Amino acid sequence: MTSRKDYRKKNIQGSKYLVIAGVAVIALACAGIWGHNAYQQHQATVLAQNKRQVAYNKKHFNANVSIFGVKVGKLTVAQATKKIQAKAKNKLVYKNGKISAVHDSKVAVISQSTVQKYFDKQYTQLPTSKSYKYQNTSLAKGKSKLKQLMAASVDYKVAGKTFTLPAKTYLTQVSYYSGAIHYDDSSKLTTKLNAMDKEVKTLGKSYKFTTPSGSTITVTNQSYGWGIWTASAKKAVLAAYESGKKTIDGKNHIYGEGYTTQGLGYGKSNNGLGNSYVVVSISSQDLWVVVDGKVAVTVSDVVTGTANKGDNATPKGVWYIMYKQQDATLKGQNDDGSNYSSKVDYWMPFTLSGCGLHDASWRTDWSSTAYLEGGSHGCVNIRPSEIKSVWNAVTTHMPVIVY
Repeated sequence: MTSRKDYRKKNIQGSKYLVIAGVAVIALACAGIWGHNAYQQHQATVLAQNKRQVAYNKKHFNANVSIFGVKVGKLTVAQATKKIQAKAKNKLVYKNGKISAVHDSKVAVISQSTVQKYFDKQYTQLPTSKSYKYQNTSLAKGKSKLKQLMAASVDYKVAGKTFTLPAKTYLTQVSYYSGAIHYDDSSKLTTKLNAMDKEVKTLGKSYKFTTPSGSTITVTNQSYGWGIWTASAKKAVLAAYESGKKTIDGKNHIYGEGYTTQGLGYGKSNNGLGNSYVVVSISSQDLWVVVDGKVAVTVSDVVTGTANKGDNATPKGVWYIMYKQQDATLKGQNDDGSNYSSKVDYWMPFTLSGCGLHDASWRTDWSSTAYLEGGSHGCVNIRPSEIKSVWNAVTTHMPVIVY
């Protein structure tokens, strides 16, 4: 049987346990409160950090981003644009058989709006270690174009000849930027075209010619004829290099001299004269108009420029009828310095200096020697009674051979 003393002892021990348990409960409660508070503080810190990072990423590129080979990580769009403009390779140059990518400060690289588009593509709310690389597709396209260009070759056909023009031979330096090919040094091509012109042109060319009277003479083209229009031909060759065109017809790129610059006689027989032309003999004072190989008009008493006075002699060589005009007034200066003004019914000039075929109602001396001392100022005078037949047979751009 438990004594009263033992009960008292047990009660005291129980109270101690209760006190300890209470203290433990209170301690645990306090610890829980403290832990909860610490967690909340941690969460608040994380949320604040995330908020700052979100705000930062709204304005800055992620860390591992490059545009056109330039690292722009952690830069704003404006900062990235400036850096790319200053450092990115924006130009391709072909030289000495190689294509190199270079930076040219004079060539625009990228706009800020384009950089903004790249920013939008890589944007994440929170920072990421993912790598983003945006290449300059224009340069990649340009490299392909330059390779294709330098492999091109064109056959230039002119006057029965063929000149083969490989791009790699005649293009010393070519660049590609701003979406287009630029010819930095194509001087070799210009030199080649000039040499081709010298070889085939008929302007200034001398050759044998059989007159309607049957004599064979040597004549020289003056304004009549044609040559290779180098500027036009060069433009055509470069365009062919780019497009892949293999052949160029040279007749589309010729030039002439005098009143028209289109070039005359290309592809015609008889040294480019064809079968229709005017012939003037100074020594015999004869004129013939040949049409389709047959003499259509003969005038045996023309008067040419005064041979023995100053510069009034009719110029020899091969010219052409620049145009035809009725009811014209011819003006000029006499040898004594006085001016003249003469009305004619038919005017057919063949030199820029003012020489042409026309009627001369004022002339009284139509002898075969009139031209020696009393000829014209360089024109070919024709009797009013004979001028109409000449007018009807002559056409614009018809060659005029004066010998």
